[in-house]
Amino acid sequence: VQLVESGGGLVQAGGSLTLACVVSGRTFSSSAMGWFRQAPGEERKFVAFISWTGARTSYADSVKGRFTISRDNAKNTVYLQMNSLKPEDTAVYYCAAPPSFYMVVPRTGEDEYDYWGQGTQVTVSS
Repeated sequence: VQLVESGGGLVQAGGSLTLACVVSGRTFSSSAMGWFRQAPGEERKFVAFISWTGARTSYADSVKGRFTISRDNAKNTVYLQMNSLKPEDTAVYYCAAPPSFYMVVPRTGEDEYDYWGQGTQVTVSS
C-alpha cells in the first residue's frame, strides 16, 4: 500500500491550498481516509476524516469551517481543501488509511490508521 501526498507549499495567511493524496495497492473505493498534521515539537494530530462512501466527514475543531475533505474514487485520490489559512496551520500534513474497509464512524486517533504517506509541508506566513 502506498500513499503519496502533494500540494503543500508556502502561502500567506488568509490564502488557500489543496492537498492531494493518491492511494495505490489498496481498494481505495472501500477505504475511509484521514488527514493528520504535525507541527514542529508537537504530536501528530487529527485534521479530517471521510467515510468510504464520502457521505460522512469529520473535522478537528481547529479547522472546522475552513477545511474540506473530499474524495475521487476514479482517481484513487483524497483531497484536503484548506481555506483561510492561519500561521498555526503550519505543519507537515499526512494522509492515512485505516486497516479495515467500509468504515463510516469517524476515526480520529493516530493509532486507528495503519497506512501513512510521507507527508507534505504546509507553511503559512503571517
